Amino acid sequence: MKKLIQTIKNIWAIDELRSKIIITLALVLTYRVGTHVVLPGIDPNQLDQAKLNASKNGLLGLFDTFAGGAFSQASIFALGIMPYISASIFMQLMTILVPQLQKVQKEGESGRKKINQWTRYLTIIVTAFQAGAYVAYLTNPQGGYAQAILLDRALFTFTTIVTLSAGTLFVMWLGEKIQDKGLGNGTSIIIMVGILGRLPQSIIQEFSAKSQKAGGGLLIFLIEIAILVTVILALIVLVQGVRKIPVNYAKQIIGNRQFGGARQFLPVKVNSAGVMPIIFAQAIMFLPTLVSFTNLDSAKGIVRIFNDHSNGWYMLIYSVMVIGFTFLYTALIFSPKQIAEDLKRNNGFVPGVKPGQPTADYIGAIMDKITLPGAIFLALVGIMPGFAQKLGVTQAFSTFFGGTSLLIMVGVILDTLQQIETYLLMRQYDGLMSSGRVQGRQGITTSAL
Repeated sequence: MKKLIQTIKNIWAIDELRSKIIITLALVLTYRVGTHVVLPGIDPNQLDQAKLNASKNGLLGLFDTFAGGAFSQASIFALGIMPYISASIFMQLMTILVPQLQKVQKEGESGRKKINQWTRYLTIIVTAFQAGAYVAYLTNPQGGYAQAILLDRALFTFTTIVTLSAGTLFVMWLGEKIQDKGLGNGTSIIIMVGILGRLPQSIIQEFSAKSQKAGGGLLIFLIEIAILVTVILALIVLVQGVRKIPVNYAKQIIGNRQFGGARQFLPVKVNSAGVMPIIFAQAIMFLPTLVSFTNLDSAKGIVRIFNDHSNGWYMLIYSVMVIGFTFLYTALIFSPKQIAEDLKRNNGFVPGVKPGQPTADYIGAIMDKITLPGAIFLALVGIMPGFAQKLGVTQAFSTFFGGTSLLIMVGVILDTLQQIETYLLMRQYDGLMSSGRVQGRQGITTSAL
C-alpha cells in the first residue's frame, strides 16, 4: 500500500503527465455526460421499458455496450465512436490491398493526414447510413420508443440523423484530442470507458439475481467473480505473449570504431491480429440479423440463431470465423519477407538460417505455429460470454467474461499503464511494478480501436 501511494505521488509530480491525465479525465467526463442527453423530440420519461428491451437483445445489447449505454437511452451519442472505427478499419484494409493507397501512406506525415481526412469523410457516410437505420428502429411500434417520440416522423427523422451525425463527429473529435493532448489511444479509451461504465450496474444485477431464492446465493456469485479474474489473467498472457527469435548482427569496423556484433531478439506476438478477428467475425455474424433489424423479436431460423450468442451453432460458426480471420489478418499485417529483407539490409541474420528467402520461410513457419494456438484461444475468448450465459449468468454481466469487450478493456488498460510507466522511468522513478515491465498491445493497431 505504501508503494502504491508513493507511485501515485510520483505520477502526480510529473507536470506533463499530470496535465495529460487531467485532460483525459475531463474529455472522458464530457463524453459520459453526453451519453445521458436524450435526442430532441423524445420524452425521456417514457424510455424505461424500451431501454430494458434493447439491453436484453443480443445484437442491440452489444451495440449498447460499445456505446456505453447511449444506444438504449436514445442519446445524442447513441452511435458512439463505432462509425469512425468501421471507417478506420476499412481504410486500414484498403491501404494494405490497394497499391495507390500504399503509396500515399508511405509519403510520411502528409500521407497520414490524407488517409485521416479520407477516413473522416467516410465516417460521415457510415454515420448517416447507421443513423437512418437507428431512426427506423426508434420509430418501429414494437420497439417501445415510438410512443416516446413527440415530433412528426419526417421532422424527427431529419433532426435525428443530423444530431446523431454531429454527435459521432464530436465523439471522434474527443478521441483525437485525447490522442493529441491526453494519454493517447483516444478512440480506444472512449470505448473502454463506455464498457466500464456498464460494469457496476451489471455486477449489481448479477448480485441481485444470485441473492434471490433460486439464484444460488453468495457463493455462486463469488465463484463467478473468481472465474472472471482468471479469464482476465489468461487474457493478459495472450495479449503480452511473444516468441523471441534470436538475431545476430555482423560486426562492422569503420575507421577505429566497431559497430554491430550485438545479439538481439525479434519478438513475434502470439496474437498479432489483436481484437480485429473478433470484430470482423462479429460484423459478418451481424449481417443476417440486419434483415430484421427493426423487428428482431419476430425473427426466425438462421436470423434467430445468429442473434442468440448462447446458441451452439452460433458459437461454432463464430469460432471458425475468428480462427480464419486471425490467420487472414495476421498474413495481411505481418510480412516475413519484408522482415527478412530488413534484417539482410542491416547485416542481421538468424543463427543457423541463411539470409533472404530461407529466413523469410523460417520466420513464417514460426508465425504459423504460434498463430494457431493464439487463434484457438482467441476464439474461446470470443464465445466465453455464450458459455457464461448458458451457465446462468445474466446477459449484461456475461459480456465481461470474454469477447470484444474484455479484450478491448485489457488491451487499453495495459497500453495506458505502459505509457504511464514510460513517463516514470524517463524521470528516473520506479515503475508501476516492482519486477518486470508493463507491456501494451504492441501488435494491435490502436488507430482502428
